[in-house]
Amino acid sequence: MSTVTDPIADLLTRVRNASAVQKHEMFVPYSKIKNEVVRILKEEGYITDFSLDTEGAHPRIKITNKIANRSSAITGLKRVSRPGLRRYVGAQEIPRVLGGMGVAILSTSRGIMSGREAKKQNVGGELLAYIW
Repeated sequence: MSTVTDPIADLLTRVRNASAVQKHEMFVPYSKIKNEVVRILKEEGYITDFSLDTEGAHPRIKITNKIANRSSAITGLKRVSRPGLRRYVGAQEIPRVLGGMGVAILSTSRGIMSGREAKKQNVGGELLAYIW
């Protein structure tokens, strides 16, 4: 079994690959941070649903991709802060993704949240990813 040094990048790559081939369901290994990122994807309307699958030896997250008109709702994903170069932003510096059409995901002192929610609560943090 190999170890993953960046589990968020692994999650984003799995979602990117599954949406590129229009796969309806995908599984990713469970962790609290991945579960929160997937929750934001559901709240923002990029995926249809997600659930925790505990039937196997290790728990995993089952993600149902949102496919409309033979294309996925997710057109792009980008990991911003990574283990080699962390990127932090203040509450006033949270970027707009694709002119407001995309979403930025932040890890704040109040938990993982979207850029809009972080601006509303006036908190900054580590800029994890962009999704559009």
